[in-house]
Amino acid sequence: MADPAGTASPRAPATPWRGRLATLAWYTLVLLGCAAWVHGTLVSLRLPLAGALQVLAGTALALAASRFPIRLSRTDQSFSAASIFTVLLLLLHGPAAAGLAAAAEVLGTRWRGKQHWTAPVLEATGAALAMLLCGSLLQWLLPQPTGHTAAVLMAAMIFGGLHHAARSALALTLQGLRRARAPALDELVGGFGWAGIAHAATAATAALLFIERQHSGGVVMLAMVAIVALLFTTLHFFTLQQQADDAVRQAAADAIEREAELAASIARERAAALKAHHLRELEQSERRFHNAFTHASIGMALLHFDGRIRQANPALHALLGREAVALESQLFGDLLSPADAALLRQEMARVAARETESLSLELCCRHRDGSEVWVSANSSLFSEPGANEPCFILQIQDISARRRAEHELRHRAFHDKLTGLPNRERFNEVLCAALAAAQVDPQRRFAVLFLDFDRFKLINDSQGHAAGDEFLVRASGRLHRCLRHRDTLARLGGDEFAILADDLADDADAVVLAERLLECLREPLGLAGLAVTASASIGITFSSMGYRSPEDMLRDADIAMYRAKVDGKARFALFDVRLHTEVSNRLRLEADLRDALAQRQLTVAYQPLFELATGRLQGFEALARWNHPTLGPVSPGTFIPIAEESGLVVQLTDFVLDTACRQLRQWQRANPDFDEISLHVNVAAHDVAGGGLVTRVTEALNRTGLLPRHLTIELTENILMTQLASALGTLRQLRELGVGLAVDDFGTGYSSLSHLSVLPIDSLKIDMSFVRNLRVGSSEAAVIRAIVLLGTSLGKRVIAEGIETRSQQEQLRDLGCELGQGFYLSRPLPPAAVPHLLNAAPTQPVPLDPLHEHAMDRHIH
Repeated sequence: MADPAGTASPRAPATPWRGRLATLAWYTLVLLGCAAWVHGTLVSLRLPLAGALQVLAGTALALAASRFPIRLSRTDQSFSAASIFTVLLLLLHGPAAAGLAAAAEVLGTRWRGKQHWTAPVLEATGAALAMLLCGSLLQWLLPQPTGHTAAVLMAAMIFGGLHHAARSALALTLQGLRRARAPALDELVGGFGWAGIAHAATAATAALLFIERQHSGGVVMLAMVAIVALLFTTLHFFTLQQQADDAVRQAAADAIEREAELAASIARERAAALKAHHLRELEQSERRFHNAFTHASIGMALLHFDGRIRQANPALHALLGREAVALESQLFGDLLSPADAALLRQEMARVAARETESLSLELCCRHRDGSEVWVSANSSLFSEPGANEPCFILQIQDISARRRAEHELRHRAFHDKLTGLPNRERFNEVLCAALAAAQVDPQRRFAVLFLDFDRFKLINDSQGHAAGDEFLVRASGRLHRCLRHRDTLARLGGDEFAILADDLADDADAVVLAERLLECLREPLGLAGLAVTASASIGITFSSMGYRSPEDMLRDADIAMYRAKVDGKARFALFDVRLHTEVSNRLRLEADLRDALAQRQLTVAYQPLFELATGRLQGFEALARWNHPTLGPVSPGTFIPIAEESGLVVQLTDFVLDTACRQLRQWQRANPDFDEISLHVNVAAHDVAGGGLVTRVTEALNRTGLLPRHLTIELTENILMTQLASALGTLRQLRELGVGLAVDDFGTGYSSLSHLSVLPIDSLKIDMSFVRNLRVGSSEAAVIRAIVLLGTSLGKRVIAEGIETRSQQEQLRDLGCELGQGFYLSRPLPPAAVPHLLNAAPTQPVPLDPLHEHAMDRHIH
């Protein structure tokens, strides 16, 4: 055998054995082994020469074959062909001769390297001793090896395994003695291993050779020995190559393992470095957080999930005016209003449940001094380093200034700057809420009162805008004091106010309120040192009429207010469907009038003016006429107020002015005898207030070629008095242009002698109300006499209008009135009828035909 102990027995030490027991065992085994050698040598020498030569050849072959061991793959065990020759000698010449071959096998295998000489000597003597003992046992069991072939093979295989086991056990026992411990059972079993099986196989091969020798002779056996030697040599070199490949693979595997270990080591080092880096960054981040938390300019706090303050920074202490000790462990909700505290708890619960990542709220906090502090609060979950559970981080920013600004902006957006009352937008909101409540509860009653001051424009124009503003402030204050606490007073714009009288027991309560308001306004207001009496017109409408929108309700209240003004002002009017119909018709007429002016569908009628003493024709007054396509003739008393209120009066005046000037110039060109006939055109308050009247008159004269002295502009007495400051400049410019000026409806206004003396007017027109009731000895006669005397004294011509009887004409003539017009003298004529008048005798007035009297022909400005 080449490796008697297999892998179970490690190499013998490179130094001699030490220890008394180990030394004694060594010497004993060596002596016994040497005895076995001597015994085998003596036995071999006593054999015949052929037998001795066979022993010598077998021993030499064993020694040579031991140099070519076959190592078992993936183990440290090996075997060689030397076992075949050893067992063959055993079968041929007995155990003594086989012991020599066994010792030679061990010496050939072990006597190499740098190991101490004691190791191979011990193993060789042990192999010889083991062969002697085991071979003797085989010889005892199989006295005649020439018997049955199967018995020989089985006995040889048992012997091979038993011999290897004995050698391994002997080697392990000696090792145990040297190490001072007994061999373990797993070492004994492992010592047998695959090498024991290989030895059994080689013993079987030797048995086959032995049997073949018995049957075929020595020559065949020698050939078989050569074949076996060749086979084992081939296996030896194959195993060497396999070992080399295994070594390469093992080296590669070792290299890979080393690289893996190196990579793992590098990875561990990197992980350790990364962990250390992360720890450093975490520490730095924690320091930065605490620095930012402590020195932040906005309030910050860490809160437990129940809302208790865990930590608060100095900015939050300053924001709430509280010390740090006072905030520790306090519920943050205790610093808020109850509603905001409940909202904060609700949102924090959503964040804690991961329904949302953060919260953003505007909250009202309480300062230590009791004042309100509005803040913008933002919160999210936060995991503090070293903490067992997350918490909330709350960031608080003071937005009180912004909230105050928003409140101020909202107040400005929904309140009147002058009076501080709610404005139109705010009133609409309140009215919308009242209408919605009435929808839910039909028994709820309320009313809207639309109020407009009657003489505000006169105050504003005569005393100035500052006085007008003061009037509105003081008058609105008086109105507010007359209201109930649940009523709402709003300024809609200008001198228009609206009142929402809410929660009424009955609609009549709104009427009582309106009467109370009118009564409180009757008391004079002290304004710029003057006692000014304010009056207002009030329109009322009720929720019981089933309104759906605030616009409709305000509209109807406005319609009712307009009716109160028409009825005489300083009163109230209740809205009904009839008023709505009137307004609808008025709006339709306004739209139709706008179209008629655009398409020049209106016409101009001309009422002659005569000298009352001679009956000579002096001129015409141009009067607008409108024949509606569907309604027929529309009274000037209807469409002229509509034009004034809608702003169409300027277009109407321009139309009349241009048409009349052009027409008069045509008549003058047709008959040179009438070159000095004049034309009177009425203008409205809007014409004077606009500031462009002089330019418009000049352009009309230039377009038509009419001389300025042939045109007279008539203004009512009220226009002059209410717009005296602005009208005076316009009148002077017209006078400088050469245009005549007349005061229409004189005697019905508030003219004073001082005003009449400075106004650049040429004539006064006595209002028809005085002429209509003129009787001999009547008060109207006295008034007309005074007006004629006043006009004559101031150098003004006096014209009477509305003459309908001969008696009126004669009395006016006797009173000294110079000119006159009226149905008795001539009704307004269409342009086609004027040439007949111009061609008739100028001294003969046109007689009045009573059958042609009609209300629409009355002179209404």
